[in-house]
Amino acid sequence: MNAKPDILGVKHIALAHGNGGRLMRELIEQVFARHLANPLLDVQADAVPLPTPDGELMITTDGFTVQPLEFPGGDIGSLAVHGTVNDLAVAGATPLYLSLNAFIEEGLEVALLERVIESLGRTAKEAGARVAAGDTKVVPRGEGGGLYLATTGVGVRKKGLKLDMKQIRDGDAILVSGPVGDHGIAVMLAREQFGMRGDLKSDCASVLPLTQALLSFPGLRFMRDPTRGGLAMIAHEIRRATGMGIYMDETAIPVREIVESVCELLGYDPLYLACEGRVVAVVAPDQAQAALATWRALPQGQDAALIGKVDKSKRFVEMQTALGGERMLDELEDDPLPRIC
Repeated sequence: MNAKPDILGVKHIALAHGNGGRLMRELIEQVFARHLANPLLDVQADAVPLPTPDGELMITTDGFTVQPLEFPGGDIGSLAVHGTVNDLAVAGATPLYLSLNAFIEEGLEVALLERVIESLGRTAKEAGARVAAGDTKVVPRGEGGGLYLATTGVGVRKKGLKLDMKQIRDGDAILVSGPVGDHGIAVMLAREQFGMRGDLKSDCASVLPLTQALLSFPGLRFMRDPTRGGLAMIAHEIRRATGMGIYMDETAIPVREIVESVCELLGYDPLYLACEGRVVAVVAPDQAQAALATWRALPQGQDAALIGKVDKSKRFVEMQTALGGERMLDELEDDPLPRIC
């Protein structure tokens, strides 16, 4: 839906839109409540009840900053929803509710803000989650990146389901649901830095279909979405938590050709770049092929791959290279692509 430039009577956000008066009320009613409307959202209430089905309640919270605010395949609004519901999904939960805090910089175009919030509302609906509460703040020009979003998500998980790094065993297989590095490179190309452009889209999407498809496997140990720090940092988290090494096969890790090309030109490593619609799963070795086939049967998992294993004989995160050698993957120190999630 295209925003109306004059929906608030002005084209840009002013500090007065955060002062608690008429302009703030109009901002909340005409932009936020209009696109996030549902029976739970009461813009005049300080707190709302959350009906909860049987199960174990799960909660997560996150903040989102990205430049540009809109990029191929998504925007900061859809990113905030996907990032939050995905954290619930990889924990085995079904997302139910979201809260939203918007920090808006003075001078932001109203039309841009409305597009983002419309996208956020639509994405939440598609994910089966309702925005139940929220807050807005307007900060002076120069004190923000246009728009920052902070979200909290609440979901429910079946009682007795255990997904934890403590469940991981020696020999367990490591799967990834699709190509890595898409989001990081898509955002970088959208900035048109280094004179580079491209039509690569972010992988920003809900991973709920992927995670729910594996919940019936008794050998499912752990799932995580490789956002900041990418695939490599999840491997390091597993290593630290289990005391066992990780061994991966570079030729098995799916990476798009355009992502490889940009990384080679600019010195990035796709294994450290953020994904926003992928899942890394650790599965018992005797169920790995069945889990992989289950993912590949889904539209979102057609490029899923078995990329490595947990190996107690190793001490580090190691990778067999395409040339047949071995390479150790260090922990991430610098942020190669800031403000991408």
